[in-house]
Amino acid sequence: MAETTKAHDPITPGEILLTEFLEPLGITQYRLAQATGLSQTRISEIVRGKRAITTDTALRLSKALGVDERFWINIQTDYDLEVERDLHGAELAKVTALVAR
Repeated sequence: MAETTKAHDPITPGEILLTEFLEPLGITQYRLAQATGLSQTRISEIVRGKRAITTDTALRLSKALGVDERFWINIQTDYDLEVERDLHGAELAKVTALVAR
């Protein structure tokens, strides 16, 4: 059986942070780190998709960038769910529904 591949990898919350906020607003990662009290390393790891956005980070990004904290939590959760579906899709297909949706 041929292996199927996805058309694209899921977009990381860090990619959204970079392309939708930092770049258009002319905010450097250093400046964001200073404004939020987070380390430059942490911001860099988020932007590179190496670190998740925690609730603490979401609260700080919300205040610094004027976006509801749920936005950050939701994009992180959406990303996590997509990654897990990709990794465990075959296993999940075997789960029996006990309650109709």
